[in-house]
Amino acid sequence: MKSYPIKELLSNVPILHEVVVNGWVKTFRSNRFIALNDGSTINNIQCVVDFEQFDEELLKQIATGAALKISGTLVESQGKGQNVEIQVKDIFVHGSADPETYPIQPKKHSLEFLREKAHLRVRTNTFAAVMRVRSALSFAVHQYFRDNGFYYVHTPIITGSDAEGAGEMFRVSTLDPKNPPVTEEGNVDYKEDFFGKETNLTVSGQLEAETYAMGLGKVYTFGPTFRAENSNTSRHLAEFWMIEPEVAFNDLDANMDLAEDFIKNVINYILDNCKEDLEFLEKRLLDEEKSKPQIERSEMALLEKLRFVSENNFKRVSYTEAIDILRNCKPNKKKKFKYSIDEWGADLQSEHERFLVEKHFKCPVILFDYPAKIKAFYMRLNEDGNTVRAMDILFPGIGEIVGGSQREERLDVLKEKIETLGIDEKELWWYLDLRKFGTAVHSGFGLGFERLVLFATGMGNIRDVIPFPRTPQNAEF
Repeated sequence: MKSYPIKELLSNVPILHEVVVNGWVKTFRSNRFIALNDGSTINNIQCVVDFEQFDEELLKQIATGAALKISGTLVESQGKGQNVEIQVKDIFVHGSADPETYPIQPKKHSLEFLREKAHLRVRTNTFAAVMRVRSALSFAVHQYFRDNGFYYVHTPIITGSDAEGAGEMFRVSTLDPKNPPVTEEGNVDYKEDFFGKETNLTVSGQLEAETYAMGLGKVYTFGPTFRAENSNTSRHLAEFWMIEPEVAFNDLDANMDLAEDFIKNVINYILDNCKEDLEFLEKRLLDEEKSKPQIERSEMALLEKLRFVSENNFKRVSYTEAIDILRNCKPNKKKKFKYSIDEWGADLQSEHERFLVEKHFKCPVILFDYPAKIKAFYMRLNEDGNTVRAMDILFPGIGEIVGGSQREERLDVLKEKIETLGIDEKELWWYLDLRKFGTAVHSGFGLGFERLVLFATGMGNIRDVIPFPRTPQNAEF
């Protein structure tokens, strides 16, 4: 007999139908009512047991966390809270779960506790909802690019270049850490290493994606990236996923158009396809915020915040204009910002970005034309010689969610920037070749996928929107 997903049983299967369902026990009440969930939906299906018809030893194995196969008849529910239920005819226990040691019991668990049980936390309603939304967003990303003529490129995870120039990279080596070969100068001799040179885990697929954009026109990467940044914050991970489109012949304005359209599209996708999970996460967030002081609570509920982004045009503002607004705003003049804005050239902090979005413009904001000295070497220098064709997209509650730019396509300017920053030109010979052979205007951006999931689910910590978080001093599981 066909086994049905619970999501389908609750919506599409006619009553008085004989069904089979597999799942995990959420609760077992009065030796009679099993709440079963299989991960396909936030909702459980109630399975009603006539306990007099079943062996007592079998019933003892039915506890929270146990995996069951249940056969029975789908009937109209007699109780409140569900439209249908299963009158149980047969129960098979795939695997029991000892109530004395199974950690995910039907009670409220802290998110910190659940991070220690990351292999089991997806069995809670909160994490199941988050991961279903994450899956839907991932699908929406690929669908958007596919529908818009992009090609998916798998860029290297092991690289010899530092795309961001920050130097916070994880080294990849097969050398003996206790006795590595050394040069005459006493340095580690990486010529003896597996790749014959110093290599690292990538911080970005952008540079390699640019090479493919200059042949295929429109490409994107969507893969894992790594930063050895010792930041133990609610916004940082050492391993995370990046979405990075690159488009030949696009200038900065076209890049901003693409980023805005992309974000609105993927958010609309989850609004259309993850309604029950988003409603659950919204209620969870409202309950959580009741314990916070009024000043710390979100001004918008989760669904309202998502619609706020999908329905509003993004305001485009130059960095220079934003600095003037921030310098003259009340919070800055009254020293309410943790980092005061005193002069042009300052690197904006999350508090400044959120002020622009939530208080001043009251819509998502795209800042562009940043000072060259605070941005990466590959961004196109403007004619003023002081600013670059960079853009950041700012969201409510989160600050920067996208960073991008028009790339520097002029060989002489790029070589001069590389030399000024002390970057070894030999390491980027292939990147410079793009400027020698058929160079053209091109642009792209990077969106940290976990930041997007964080925004979409209303979770407060980035460690709760990736299955197994990698952070300083933590590589469990």
